[in-house]
Amino acid sequence: MRIEARVFVAGMVFFAPVGIVYGVVTDWDEEVGTTAILLAAGLSGLIGLYLGALSRRIDERPEDDPAGEVSDGAGELGTFAPHSWWPLAVAVATALTFAGLAVGWWLVLIGLPLVVLATVGWVFEFQRGGYAR
Repeated sequence: MRIEARVFVAGMVFFAPVGIVYGVVTDWDEEVGTTAILLAAGLSGLIGLYLGALSRRIDERPEDDPAGEVSDGAGELGTFAPHSWWPLAVAVATALTFAGLAVGWWLVLIGLPLVVLATVGWVFEFQRGGYAR
């Protein structure tokens, strides 16, 4: 995790001066660009600080060992749904909702319940049916 933390902190170290230079070059008249670059610095720093704090609390992973072998990371990595259609349903419902922001609010009112339904279906996928546990 320390490598990832350093990458994000390096992003903060890069974006912060670039945002300030961008603001000076544009005479601080370009608020959106300056704000976006400075927010990128802040968000990168937040992620870097979180990963740095997390790396102190957990044991080293096989990926963190410079002399580690590929076989060191073998084993179970988690539980994944083998044949899930719910991510597609969430994506379509979300696309419909965001299209409604451009087309009309009536489409948002149709899309939001579909997003909720698809998200609940995805979350509770393992609670019923063939994959119930």
